[in-house]
Amino acid sequence: MSDTWNDRMPWVPGNRWDLLAHCEPEPPRVSVIVTHYAQPTELQRTLTALARQDHPADRLEVIVADDGSPETPVVPAGVRLVRQEDRGFRAAAARNLGATAASGDVLCFLDADTTPEPDYVRRLTRLPALLLEAVTVGRRRHADLAGASVDAPIAALGPVRELTEPAWLRDAYAASRNLLDADDRSYRHVISAVLACSRAFFDEVGGFDETFSTYGGEDWEWAHRAWQAGGVLAHVPDAVAWHDGPDWAGRSEEHAAQGNRQTLSLAEKIPIEGSRPRGLLSRAIDVEVHLPTGIPADAAFLSVDSLLAALPHLRVVTDAADHPLLAADPRVTPAGGVDPRVTIELEQPIVVLDAAPLARALALLSSAEVGGVVFVTGEGETVGRAANRRARRRAKRWGTDDALDTVTVHVDGAHIVGARPHLEAWVGGWGGPDRYL
Repeated sequence: MSDTWNDRMPWVPGNRWDLLAHCEPEPPRVSVIVTHYAQPTELQRTLTALARQDHPADRLEVIVADDGSPETPVVPAGVRLVRQEDRGFRAAAARNLGATAASGDVLCFLDADTTPEPDYVRRLTRLPALLLEAVTVGRRRHADLAGASVDAPIAALGPVRELTEPAWLRDAYAASRNLLDADDRSYRHVISAVLACSRAFFDEVGGFDETFSTYGGEDWEWAHRAWQAGGVLAHVPDAVAWHDGPDWAGRSEEHAAQGNRQTLSLAEKIPIEGSRPRGLLSRAIDVEVHLPTGIPADAAFLSVDSLLAALPHLRVVTDAADHPLLAADPRVTPAGGVDPRVTIELEQPIVVLDAAPLARALALLSSAEVGGVVFVTGEGETVGRAANRRARRRAKRWGTDDALDTVTVHVDGAHIVGARPHLEAWVGGWGGPDRYL
C-alpha cells in the first residue's frame, strides 16, 4: 500500500477505517429509511426516537418505506411515506423505494421494530460522511418492549428489558476488531436493520436484490457486493438500536426453515468458498483463469486438465476451447464476458502437481489488504498474475493501485509445461513429471 497516504485522501488502504478515528466531518445530510410492514406501535416508537436524535434536525430526513401494509401507516409531519403494493415479503424492494426517494448524502437504513438511541445517527454516519466506500453497521441489541410506552426514552428502557444478544455476532465483532480485520466472508456480519453508507456508494453498488422474497439474505448479498466493489466495512458498537423481540435465530419454530432458504439463495449468488456448494458447480463465477493465446493444443489440454483437477470450481478461458475434450466441460470457455471475484492471467502454460500452494496463494486475495498476486514457480520463473475485484474496482474509482497490496508468492506445486508434453504419461499417471515439464 502507498506510504504516502494521509487522511485528506478519499480512500484508505485495505479496510483501515481506524486511520480516520480522529476525524470528525461536518454533519452530513442524512436520509433515514425505515422499512415497515404492519407494525404501527413499533413504527411510532422508532419515529419518536428519530425525532430525538442529536444529529442536526435540518440535516436529517426520515422516510418510511412501507411494504404494502393492510392499513396506511400514520406518520408525523415532516416524515415522508412511500408505499408499494403487498406482493409478499419485499423488504429489499421497500428499501430501494425509500432510497430512490431519499435526498441525503448518507443513507441510514432501519427497520420499524429497531429503535435508535439518541446519538445513533450521528455515530453511524460519521465514517460514510468521511469516506465514500465506508459501510457501517451499528449494534443491534434486543429487548422485550411489549406494553412499554412508545415515548419512553429507549436508552433507558432497553437495558431494563434486555434480551440475550446473539453470541455469534458479538463474538464475530470481537474477533475481527469490529470488522477492522474484515475479509470476503465478513458480509455475514452486516445487518440491514442497522446499516449506513454514502448515497454515492449505494448507487454504484446497486440497490438490494429484489428477487429475495422471504426473510433474510438480501442484506448479506448486498454487503458481499459492497465489499467486492471496494467497500470498507466497520462495526460501530456505540451506535445502538434496540430490536423489539429476540433475534430470529432465537425463534426456533422459524429458524431452521428460514436459514435453509437463505443458504440456498445465497449459494446461487455468492460463489466464494464458505457460501457456494461444496461439490455442485455454481452459475456464478468466482475465479477465472486466462491461458496465454496461441499455445499448442497439448499444452492447453494439460494446463486446463491440471488446473480443474486441482481447483474444480475454476473457470478457464482459452482460445483452444473448441477442442472436443475441452468443449465438453462447461467450465472451459473461449471468452470471458463476466466479472469474477479473481482473474488470473497466465503468461505461460502450467501444470499443477500440488494444489495446496496455489490454493494458499489465491486465499490471500480474500483478505482486506491484498488485491494482487504475482505467481512464481519453485524454479523462480514468473508464470502469471492475479487480481481481485476489489482491486479492480478501487483502481478504476481512484485511478491508483495503491489502495491494496500486490504480493509475490511462490507456488511450488505449479510448473511450466514443456515444449512437447507426454500426455499419455499425464492421463495414465505413470512416469515422472519430467515427461511433461
